[in-house]
Amino acid sequence: MSENWNDRTKLVHGGTRRSQYNEVSEAIFMTQGFVYETAEQAEGRFIEVGPDEFIYGRYGNPTVAMFEERIAVLEGAEDAFATASGMAAVNGALCSLLTAGDHVVSAKALFGSCLYILENILAKSGVDVTFVDGTDLEAWRAAVRPDTKAVFFESMSNPTLEVIDVEAVSEIAHAVGATVVIDNVFSTPVFSDAIKQGADLVIYSATKHIDGQGRALGGVILGTKELIRGTVEPYMKHTGGCISPFNAWVMLKGLETITLRVNAQSESALQIATALDGHAALERTIYPGLSTHAQNELVQRQLGGKGGTVLSLDLKGGKEAAFKFLNALSIPVISNNLGDAKSIVTHPATTTHQRLSDVQKVDLGITPGLVRFSVGLEDAADLIADIQNALEISQS
Repeated sequence: MSENWNDRTKLVHGGTRRSQYNEVSEAIFMTQGFVYETAEQAEGRFIEVGPDEFIYGRYGNPTVAMFEERIAVLEGAEDAFATASGMAAVNGALCSLLTAGDHVVSAKALFGSCLYILENILAKSGVDVTFVDGTDLEAWRAAVRPDTKAVFFESMSNPTLEVIDVEAVSEIAHAVGATVVIDNVFSTPVFSDAIKQGADLVIYSATKHIDGQGRALGGVILGTKELIRGTVEPYMKHTGGCISPFNAWVMLKGLETITLRVNAQSESALQIATALDGHAALERTIYPGLSTHAQNELVQRQLGGKGGTVLSLDLKGGKEAAFKFLNALSIPVISNNLGDAKSIVTHPATTTHQRLSDVQKVDLGITPGLVRFSVGLEDAADLIADIQNALEISQS
């Protein structure tokens, strides 16, 4: 593979391993183990695994390796470890780094399951966790300590779409020797350049934009070879959070079209947000690509002006209006995934973030009227007409 190729070319050909049959489409190696020609070869492989050698499904697989290499090429990372889901990636990255007595600083605007790992798993295991407003750089400076081991945040928060300054927070963290761990799902591997901006470990739920068609679960942790193979891999291979070969193959196929899909979805999201901004039925239209968004200037610098594929609508009338709106839509489906070819709507306060207390929801801006809208590949004009009709019904 040429280093001079552009991303779209790398995403079609990067990491390809062909068998003796020289297949065009990547092969699925559906096996839990591998055969050794001699006992001596088996002994040697358990001492040191070569670059194209494998031991056991939990440790690695040719199809999985192709996915890891291809997503690492896109992200600009030295290495990657593919996991069974996005949450397996979050858990693996944090738990492989942190032990009892360590200190971690985290943005408070997080997906509910991420909060569970920090509050229920890490905190109860003796890890000291401090939460801050992720958009407030002074809060980060005040919270990090000389003994801070890691910082963690969603580069674009779910579902209120706050954007955190990756470069600035990384500088603050690295000044005390802390590892920067980022959940980068909403920023997408297409628009984000988090590794160059200072992130040490970047996490994706491959279930979202990487698959992009609602077919399979998966996740990936990306970073330096030292962190991935020296810290993450030992934890993951012994705790069993690896991706299956079939799901890795699905993700490989998704990477071939991710730039085309995500760019089209982002363009539609901007059209929709622009059309809805200031609508009489809405308290707020939240989309990072709008000039009115609080972090739009950061979006220009950090994401090349791309606001992503998700917008959030805060309806007047609270939960009743939000439910009327969801039920009146004819094109989007009601579900809790995102990044899909199909437009998907969800009500975070009663689904993805329902376990949060009312105080936490208010603090994070997750109101009863908030609806998260993941824009698919449908025609933007059709979506706008459908949304506007549903908004009228929501206020009746």
